[in-house]
Amino acid sequence: MSFKVTLEPSGHSFDIEENEVVLDAAIRHGLSMQYGCRNGVCGACIGKVVEGEVGYDNGLPGAITEAEDAVGQALLCCARAKSNLVIEAHEIGTASEVKVRKMPSRVVKLERLADDVIRLYLKLPDTERMQFLAGQYIDILLQDGRRRSFSIANAPHDDEFIELHVRLVEGGEFTGHVFETMQEKDILRIEGPFGSFALQEESDRPMIFIAGGTGFGPIKGIIEHAIQEGVMRPMFLYWGARAKADLYLSDLPEAWQQQDNFSYVPVLSEPKEADNWQGRTGLVHEAMLQDFASLASYEVYASGPPAMIEAVRQGVALKGLAGKYFYFDSFEFANDAK
Repeated sequence: MSFKVTLEPSGHSFDIEENEVVLDAAIRHGLSMQYGCRNGVCGACIGKVVEGEVGYDNGLPGAITEAEDAVGQALLCCARAKSNLVIEAHEIGTASEVKVRKMPSRVVKLERLADDVIRLYLKLPDTERMQFLAGQYIDILLQDGRRRSFSIANAPHDDEFIELHVRLVEGGEFTGHVFETMQEKDILRIEGPFGSFALQEESDRPMIFIAGGTGFGPIKGIIEHAIQEGVMRPMFLYWGARAKADLYLSDLPEAWQQQDNFSYVPVLSEPKEADNWQGRTGLVHEAMLQDFASLASYEVYASGPPAMIEAVRQGVALKGLAGKYFYFDSFEFANDAK
C-alpha cells in the first residue's frame, strides 16, 4: 500500500510506501528537504504533521520531546507513514540555505576509471550525513591548512557515500597522493558543501550541459538528480575529452539516452588511431555551438577548465543566451600544486 505526502507551503507532493520513512521518500523523489544526521540525533529535519499519522520504530527519537510530538511535530528522518500526510516542512531552494559543515570522512573505495582519473568514495561517520545540492563541491582540508576543492559527482538521493572524480595533475602533491599512496580506510577532513552550480529547479527551459574532462563529475550529479526528480525538460550533454579512454564513464550517458528527453554527444579533440572514432571531433563547445542556431530559450551548464568555461561563455552569448541563464563550475588549480 502507498500513501501521498503533500508538503506545505511548497505544495510539492510525492508517493510514499506504507511504513516508509518520510525523509527517505522525499529524497528518493528528488526533493531537497532540510536534514543533518538522518539518524534521529540532530533534530534538523523536524516538521509538523498537519494531517495524517506517522509512527516510530522504537518510540520517540531523542531529538524530539513528548511536548513537540503532542502538537504534531515529527522527526522526518525517523517518522514512518501510516496514512496520507500533509506536512509543514522547510524545503531548501538555494545553495545559500545548505549548512556548511566540517567533518571527518573515511576513504572506502578507490576506483581507477582511466590512467589519470580515480573515483574516490568517502564515507562520513554513521551518525552524520552531508546535505548538498547536486553540482556542489567540497574542500578537502590538508594538515598544513591548505585546501583542495573537488566537485561532488553523486546526486543527493544517493548519499551513502560522497563520490569525487580526481584527475592526476602533473606535479600535484595531493592528487599524486591519491594515485600513489592513498589507501582505503584513510581518514580525510572535509568541509562543505560549497558553490551555486546546481539545477535550476523552477525553470522550464531546455538544458544544455557541457563537460570538459572530469567536469563530467558535477554534471553527472545534476543529471542523475534531474532524472530521479522526473524532470521532463529536454537535456543535451556534450562531453569533451582527448581520446576515447578519457570518456571514463561513457556507459552512463549512453544509458541516460533511454530517456526520451536526453541526448548525448561525445567529442574528442585528439582521438587515437586505435579508437577508430567515428563521432564528433574538435573542441566540445564548438560542437555544441554548431548544433544550435539560437540559445535564447535555453539554459547552459558548463563544467571544466577555465579556458573552456570562458570559451563557452563567449560562444553562448553570441548565440543569444542571456548571462543569467549561464551556470558554470570552473576547475581552478591551486598555485602551490594540486
